Amino acid sequence: MLRLEDLKPSATLRGIVPDSLVTVVSVQWYGSEALELTYKTPTGKVANELLYRHDEARLEIVEQGRPWSFDGDGALFRLVSEAQRINLAHLFDPVLAVHTSVVDPLPHQITAVYEVMLPRQPLRFLLADDPGAGKTIMAGLLIRELIARGDLQRCLIVCPGSLAEQWQDELYRRFQLPFEILTNNKLEAARTGNWFLETNLVIARLDKLSRNEDVQQKLQAPDCRWDLVVCDEAHKMSATFFGGEVKYTKRYKLGQLLSTLTRHFLLMTATPHNGKETDFQLFMALVDGDRFEGRFRDGVHVADVSDLMRRMVKESLLKFDGTRLFPERIAKTVPYKLSELEAHLYKIVTEYVREEFNRAEALENDKRAGTVGFALTVLQRRLASSPEAIYQSLRRRRERLESRLRELEVLQRGGQVTPVFAVTGPMLDAEDMEDLEDAPEVEIEEAEDQVIDQATVWCQSP
Repeated sequence: MLRLEDLKPSATLRGIVPDSLVTVVSVQWYGSEALELTYKTPTGKVANELLYRHDEARLEIVEQGRPWSFDGDGALFRLVSEAQRINLAHLFDPVLAVHTSVVDPLPHQITAVYEVMLPRQPLRFLLADDPGAGKTIMAGLLIRELIARGDLQRCLIVCPGSLAEQWQDELYRRFQLPFEILTNNKLEAARTGNWFLETNLVIARLDKLSRNEDVQQKLQAPDCRWDLVVCDEAHKMSATFFGGEVKYTKRYKLGQLLSTLTRHFLLMTATPHNGKETDFQLFMALVDGDRFEGRFRDGVHVADVSDLMRRMVKESLLKFDGTRLFPERIAKTVPYKLSELEAHLYKIVTEYVREEFNRAEALENDKRAGTVGFALTVLQRRLASSPEAIYQSLRRRRERLESRLRELEVLQRGGQVTPVFAVTGPMLDAEDMEDLEDAPEVEIEEAEDQVIDQATVWCQSP
């Protein structure tokens, strides 16, 4: 602790003037317990003060270091300098991500990123511009800008499987962002056992996450937090409200999980609304669960989502010179006259579908009824596609039934009793088929044929 005897001319002293240092000019003692201190302030003002022994506790002599000694607190200096840099960055370049990327953004893309999304802290938003608006570019600009501002280090992009490589290529080619795609090999080769903790920029396939509980467990690790999660084609995460009850899909539950793991959460889709307000509010609950919690129980309300969502249709998208980005859309109904044979085929298939739908509604098992209904929809869709499509479907169907019949005849000659038809494979429904929509065409057709087989068995069962 300082003693009054330590006060010497030219010493730097703290505790005389609040929040400031003074320089000792002279000291004059009065006995052994008091002295008169003459000091100079940083502004050059000279003043006097009587000091006593009880003042020693509030005084401190400051050791003057060498000029440019660099012995200050480095961490504190970096924090202050970074704060100053962020504070002044907009004066240097308010659209830094645009000028450091290989893109020529359009007006609606700039306004979406810099006027709509970036000011929101935290960002919980639905970007619902029409197809062709360049939502991938908007997401890339947002990511790049957040990185430049020091607000993003870890980012997860969730998209349909068929779009994963496209996302990776676009983000690297246009924004130099080295995202990695989640694969089984990477998960198994992770040194820490959790690849998500080792990788900051990740692209994951939607169904890879929604249908794999082990991967979801890794996502929920205590240290596995994200600064931004982007969900492309987010309408695939929708839930449905029917008959006073909500049906939560695996994809919707994944959306709920992702919403809790990140500070910034961005959903992107060109079709946010399916025409049902209750389903739309369930979808918006992914963005703001508190606002839309339980709203569907009260019936249909039209919710104001202007602060959570932006939607621009193609007719509203303009270039910098004010001209339309896309030509005006003119919808016309073009009549098509069926030939006599096509009309007959359409009639008998439609009658068959109508009759079997009525039989499906009579099934007590809701899962079976849903599968039969979906199978009939498959037949209608193939009929609408072309006569060749429905012909090939019926031909394959007949070949499978004839093959099964021959097997049964062999078994019966051997004395074995077997039901006429047997269900093979797992029970599939519309949700399972939706999970396959990004699969190869051959795999989708095989799954649809399996649904038709199952529907035939259940419709023929007593």
